[in-house]
Amino acid sequence: MAYETKDYSKLIGMTGFSETLLRNHFTLYQGYVNNTNTLCDALVRLRNEGKGATAEFSELKRRFGWEFNGMRLHEYYFENLGGNGQLGTGGTLATKLNEQFGSYEEWMQDFKATGAMRGIGWAILYLDIQANKLLNVWINEHDVGHPAGCVPILVLDVFEHAFLTDYGLKRADYISAYFQNIDWEAAESRLAQARS
Repeated sequence: MAYETKDYSKLIGMTGFSETLLRNHFTLYQGYVNNTNTLCDALVRLRNEGKGATAEFSELKRRFGWEFNGMRLHEYYFENLGGNGQLGTGGTLATKLNEQFGSYEEWMQDFKATGAMRGIGWAILYLDIQANKLLNVWINEHDVGHPAGCVPILVLDVFEHAFLTDYGLKRADYISAYFQNIDWEAAESRLAQARS
């Protein structure tokens, strides 16, 4: 069964994100979906042909993590956008952020600093399921550095394609715009699902 590109056009008109930037980003995401499907088909074909031990199979298998995570991380990113940026103070996520970081503001400062680090990648708030602990983590590449046993709760894309069109090199301004548009209900839902 092929993966399908999800429609995130509801985000067009979001404050701080131009239509050009969003449409370009959606096109990039669609490429990850297409490449994931192409790799799935090629890997099945090679396996069926008895070529599972070939260099071609190995390289495609390695490439799969890049394309799949590129697809999935973009879905998480788009799905936690489109809100009003206001975290309700009575929810589980707000409570955990306050407990583990001292306050929402201290967590936000740490998350923004993570996203503002030099380089391309992702800033991700994870839940470490075993320790029931929230972690702000920097991920360089889609397929490298994800902490084992952790679930993404909030995802921020800080590859240049996510902000350069609208903000040039002013990544901090982009991150501020991102915070104004967080859909905290999506993050709260991910946390609840991860804990169940």
